[in-house]
Order: sequence, then structure tokens, then C-alpha cells
Amino acid sequence: MSCERDDVTDFFGGVERVGIVGCGQMGAGIAEVCARAGLDVKVAETTGEALEFGRTRLFGSLAKAAERGKITEAERDETQARLSFTTDLGEFADRDLVIEAVVENEQVKTEIFQVLDQVVTSPEAILASNTSSIPLVKLAVATSRPDQVIGIHFFNPAPVQQLVELIPALTTSEGTLSRAQLFAEKVLGKHAIRAQDRSGFVVNALLIPYLLSAIRMFESGIASREDIDNGMELGCAHPMGPLKLSDLIGLDTVASVAQSMYDEYKEPLYAAPPLLQRMVDAGRLGRKSGSGFYTY
Repeated sequence: MSCERDDVTDFFGGVERVGIVGCGQMGAGIAEVCARAGLDVKVAETTGEALEFGRTRLFGSLAKAAERGKITEAERDETQARLSFTTDLGEFADRDLVIEAVVENEQVKTEIFQVLDQVVTSPEAILASNTSSIPLVKLAVATSRPDQVIGIHFFNPAPVQQLVELIPALTTSEGTLSRAQLFAEKVLGKHAIRAQDRSGFVVNALLIPYLLSAIRMFESGIASREDIDNGMELGCAHPMGPLKLSDLIGLDTVASVAQSMYDEYKEPLYAAPPLLQRMVDAGRLGRKSGSGFYTY
């Protein structure tokens, strides 16, 4: 694929240089996917410490992929060579596509889009968010190019999960949507589905109420965490039970998406159970903090 990179990117929207804002669990995964597809990828974080942690996470993932035979050692080295890192968003000036993947906070994301609007110089550049719940139109109108803002929502872990949700705002042009879909499908090799700009989109609108129901069941003492998870794994053939999945996603993220959906729809089933909020307040966020419903 790399030998035909220029032809592929020219035909599918000219995306050769990608910027990723955030190098946490999702940002690092998205950066890996883009770099493995042969793209020039620059990753930004707020501090040198966060950047080094993200770099270690990303390179560790590539090392594991090589160890497991998913990629060759040569492909690992080539992928790492396509990655660069910065704490200055001003270095994103030449990017054809920027994907924001920071904390699920509307104010933080809005401020990032305002900065990107100022620094990204290409008149055709796409500014995308990996948000799982925040209305895209609010991010779009924070820029002077709302027609070029779109949601490109990956799933964790991004190098493994094949699905990408594409969410156009009311302001997004059909050209931006088409380019984003071609990029996701033809360049990254993902399966893209389209969703309206409604909190939760497709997957989380179905998933979050299910996870919250499992948390309420555990909170009320109806069943143990193991029995809840085993019930769905062994009884419904789910690869992971809802409490384990909540830990994998991050309990802060689950709570944030639930709040966003409740704010939009005012449906009681979207309201976060008290236990979930208490766990977030205590810093028990799941796998990323070392403890959640389970200890890691």
C-alpha cells in the first residue's frame, strides 16, 4: 500500500499529513492506525511529561503488535519513523487532517478547535473530533470553517476495532463528509457508519443505557460483578461483560457520555447511577487508574 501512497491520498481527499491532538488511550491508538496506514502523523500533548507517557504507550503498542506477528519488525520501525511529537499546536500548520482526541469536555474541545482554526493553514483541511457525545455543531461554530468540521469517532482499542462513526454537524459540507468516509474506509481500512449529530450517536446511544443498567444492578445488590459479567459473556456470547467493559472504556468517560445524553434527552435511563459518580470522584476510573469495578 505504501508504494501507492501518493496515488491513494490524491484520489481520496489528499490526506497525507495528519495531526492528532491528545496522546492518551484513544489519541495514541488513532495515531498508530494512521501511521500504520502510511501517513505522516504528528501527535500533540499539553506537557512534555504527558507527551513522553503517550509516546511510550504508542511505541509499546507497536512493539506488542510486532511480537504477536500482527506487523513485521520492519513495519514497526517504518511506522515509528512516520510519527513525530510536539507540545506546540502551531506545528500543525501543514496538516491536511487534524483529529482531536482529548478529554470529553466541551470547553476544552472548543478551545482546541479555536486554536486549530488559527494555525492550520490549508484551506481544505478537515478538523475532526473523536468525541463520543458532545454536539459537533458546537465545535464547528467555534471555527471560521464550520463546513470542514466533522466527527470521526474511533473505538477502543483503535488499532483493533474496525468501526468508525462519522458524524456531520448541520454545518458540515457533503464534500467534507465524503472525504472523511473515503479516508476512513480506503486509507485506514475501517468500516464507517454515518450518524446524526445527536448525543451518543449510534453505538453509545445503545451501549450506555446497557452499561448503566448493569451498574444499577450491581449497586442494588441483585448480583455480584462476576455474575453480571459472566451472565452476559456466557449467556449472550458477549466478549466482555458490562462492568469489565465499563472499566475498559473508563468510568469517567462512561459518566461523561451518560451526562451528555441525559442533558439532551432527559431520559432517566441515561442518568448516571450514584455509585458510578462516587467511583469517578474517588479516582477509580477503571483500567487506566488501576482500579474500577475490578483491580488491575
